[in-house]
Amino acid sequence: MTLLYFVLFGLVVGLIARALFPGNQSLGWLGTAGLGMAGSLIGGFLAGLIAGPNEGFAWAGWVGSILGAMLLLGLSQLANRRK
Repeated sequence: MTLLYFVLFGLVVGLIARALFPGNQSLGWLGTAGLGMAGSLIGGFLAGLIAGPNEGFAWAGWVGSILGAMLLLGLSQLANRRK
């Protein structure tokens, strides 16, 4: 059940990141969920380095996840622009 929650969380985070990031991203539902999940892992890792581990629900986790997903979107657009 936890995996299902992580996929749904990733989908919500991915949708928010895509809405906030300028430009057109051609991602489907699975790509958006994957983007959100990867952004959550990156954001959580960076937040853990800065502030230490955090237990439970925190708004900083949401913000870090969205910023991590937006970072991935920016890097993917940068990589696609160079091709």
